[in-house]
Amino acid sequence: MTARAEQRVRHRRRVTRRRTVIGGAAALGITGATIVTTTMLSSAGAATSWPAATGSTAVPSTIEVSDTYDGGLRKFYGKGALGTDGQSENQSPIFKLKDGATLKNVIIGTPAADGVHCTGSCTLQNVWWLDVGEDAATFKGTSSSAQYKVVGGGAKKADDKVLQFNGAGTLTVSGFQVEDFGKLVRSCGNCRTQYKRTIVLEDIDVTAPGKMIAGLNSNYGDTATLSKIRIHGDSKKKIKVCSRFEGNNTGKEPKELGTGADGKSCKFSDPDVTYE
Repeated sequence: MTARAEQRVRHRRRVTRRRTVIGGAAALGITGATIVTTTMLSSAGAATSWPAATGSTAVPSTIEVSDTYDGGLRKFYGKGALGTDGQSENQSPIFKLKDGATLKNVIIGTPAADGVHCTGSCTLQNVWWLDVGEDAATFKGTSSSAQYKVVGGGAKKADDKVLQFNGAGTLTVSGFQVEDFGKLVRSCGNCRTQYKRTIVLEDIDVTAPGKMIAGLNSNYGDTATLSKIRIHGDSKKKIKVCSRFEGNNTGKEPKELGTGADGKSCKFSDPDVTYE
């Protein structure tokens, strides 16, 4: 092969690699060179680094979203009435999504108030929580056909729950990463109105310390299906992968019934969870 031919081959390879990276970002609705270079995707699909904010916005009152809100990877944080990051159950969120809405390319800083609320089906795409307040996101739809999707993104520093599943329907989380947390997903254990809830977790990076990946109410027919779960820094396997509770609608603390795969409520096998 001549020197000129070798140069053409190297050029084609560089173009192919560039198209691969940009195409993966476009699939997530991400635009801009800063985002492409700071939020790379692993071969498995989950994000492997945290993005740099393109700017910051203080939020004094909840931002309501009825269609699609693209934050351009700006950091949003609460001020005034939303300037809290405690564990109160009655806090307002930074973003409130109506049925069918999409929130994407957003970094939620601190104070984070109560993060994001979905009142019906919603999509959270490439959303990042730097320091979870009460909860990162709460799903509150009442229809059994509601679909909540969390695609990409990540959360850290959650004293308790990251994703709080209060409503009905199916919550699917994919390509997500979580670290320093209490519970990644918890089906509400003592809400006044209870539902059957379906949880699907796939392609998730979990970094210790943490307590539980999925918690559900087996007595209400909840299920959790897990695959491609990678747990980092937990050689003693202290993080519970999936736990079953006896939920109630009286407000009492729910009783934990057991943990681990059972083929009925907690659905996964040994190859679905790896320790790295």
